[in-house]
Amino acid sequence: MDDRQLDDGPGDGPLALRARGITKCFGNVVALDGVDLDVAPCRIHGLVGPNGAGKTTLLGLLLGLAVPDSGSLEVLGTPVGRALDAPAGVAGFVDGPGLYPSLTARQNLAALAELRGLDAPSAPIREALDEVGLGEVADDRVRGFSLGMRQRLGLAAALLTRPRLLVLDEPSNGLDPAGTRHVHRVLGALAAAGTAVVLSSHRMDDLEALCSEVTILATGRVVFSGPLSKLAAEHQDLEYRLLTSDPPAARALAAATDGIHPVEGTEAASRYGAEALVVRARVDAVDDLVTRLVGEGVALRELAPVVSPLEAAFLALTESADTGRREAA
Repeated sequence: MDDRQLDDGPGDGPLALRARGITKCFGNVVALDGVDLDVAPCRIHGLVGPNGAGKTTLLGLLLGLAVPDSGSLEVLGTPVGRALDAPAGVAGFVDGPGLYPSLTARQNLAALAELRGLDAPSAPIREALDEVGLGEVADDRVRGFSLGMRQRLGLAAALLTRPRLLVLDEPSNGLDPAGTRHVHRVLGALAAAGTAVVLSSHRMDDLEALCSEVTILATGRVVFSGPLSKLAAEHQDLEYRLLTSDPPAARALAAATDGIHPVEGTEAASRYGAEALVVRARVDAVDDLVTRLVGEGVALRELAPVVSPLEAAFLALTESADTGRREAA
C-alpha cells in the first residue's frame, strides 16, 4: 500500500468505519478501485476528489444504497452484507436530501420518522428542527425553501435517529455564511459527543475548518488518507501573499532569504496588487522571512497562503493520478 494512504489506524478504540479493498463497478466503469478507509468515532472525516472520482459511490455504500463488488466493509463494528439496507446507527444523505415539497418541514420529518420505524409523535422532530436552525419555519411548506434550507432540513432528518455514523454529501451546498457556521457548530457538537461524521465537499475551506482527517480520491483510488497536519507537512512548498509597510524592503529581504522564491511578473501583480509580495516557499522559510522583516522594522500587515495546503495537495495528487492513468492507457 502507498504509505500516503493509511496509517495503521487510530488505536483509541473500535473504528466507526473500516473499509479494505473496496471495489465497485458499473458496467465497464470502475467507480472504486481497492479503496481502504478508516474513520474513528468523534472524528469528522472529509472526502474530496474531482468529479467522477468515486465519492458519491463510496457514500452510497456507507448508507446501504449499494453493495461493494469486492472487499470488506465494516460499519460500527458490523460487517456489511449483500443486502441493500442502511446499517443500524447510520444516517445521512447523498445527492441531496429526499424531501416532499408539498409538505411542511415538520410533516417531512414526521413522514421520514414513520418510514424509519420511529414513533412519529414522540420522535425528536422539534429538537432536530431547532438544532439546524429551522424551528421558526417548521410549519412552512418545503417547496418555498431555498437550497440551503433544504440541506439543513436533510441534516435534521438524519439527526432523528441520533446516528453514530453520519454520512453527508455536500452539506454546505447553498448555505450562506451564517448557515454554514450553524451547520459547522452542529457537526462539531455531534463529533464531540461521539458521532463519526463522513462528509464530501468541493469547498476546501469547509473541509479545513471542520475535518481533522481527509481522504483524497482520484479515478476511484485513494491517493491520500490521514490527518490534515500530515498532508500539510508533505506539501509545504506553497505560495504566500504578504502585505507589508515597506514593499521594496520586503522584496529585498525575500530575495536574500534562503528557501524563499519570489513570484514575479505582471500576472502576479495584476492578481494580487503591485504592493503585494508573493513568494513560493516552505513554511519554515516563511517563518524565517517574517522574523527578518520584524527585525528590520518592516511591519507585516497580512500573511496568507494563496492556495491552502489542502487545495495544493488536492491539485497535485489528483493531477498526478490522472496523468498516470492516461499514460497507463
